[in-house]
Amino acid sequence: MKPLSIDVVSDVVCPWCYVGLRRLNQALDLYRSHHPQEPEPQVRWHPFQLNPELVPEGVPRAEYVRTKFGDRAGDVYDRVKAVGQSVGIDFNFEGIARQPNTLIAHALIGVAEPGAEQHRLVQALFDAYFIDNLDLTQNQALAQVAREAGLDDARIQEALSDRGLHAQVSQADGQARAMGVSGVPFFIFNGEYAVSGAHEAEHLLQAMEQACAETE
Repeated sequence: MKPLSIDVVSDVVCPWCYVGLRRLNQALDLYRSHHPQEPEPQVRWHPFQLNPELVPEGVPRAEYVRTKFGDRAGDVYDRVKAVGQSVGIDFNFEGIARQPNTLIAHALIGVAEPGAEQHRLVQALFDAYFIDNLDLTQNQALAQVAREAGLDDARIQEALSDRGLHAQVSQADGQARAMGVSGVPFFIFNGEYAVSGAHEAEHLLQAMEQACAETE
């Protein structure tokens, strides 16, 4: 039997995408326990930029939040924090200094080996931004995160400087929007069954099993 394929459209500065990663991990654990004889699911991460118009150096976080949410910012982030704590994420929104353009971060994800390495890098980028508050507008910070996640210097340099690769990221972002993705995280199971949003692990497991049943 072919492995279950899971394509995740996401952005590394989206807190709900971080929640979605944690819930996906929980759902994968459930899937493995329910189907111990099945091959390991294959997970691939795809780019979606929440703010593709941002300049490469980003903007001050306080300015960004004020423009996007106005007086609602406190309530919005309190809710995300509460949900984050339920999946083991201690969001540190107050420590974020800049809202970055995530093109280079997505390029790094693109050069990572699909599977464990790519998954590890995505997790590391979420941690770097939301927990450690690294400035993801800085190539040095991005390179550090990628290196610690297991990428070699050649691929890191390619992701940082290859304009052709950057164009591919923008193209993939555009393709996601063209197929109807307007919010993230967005999960596609076996290339056919889609789920939008950071749903509970049980809901994601149900989607996995339904996708497998429909594509047998």
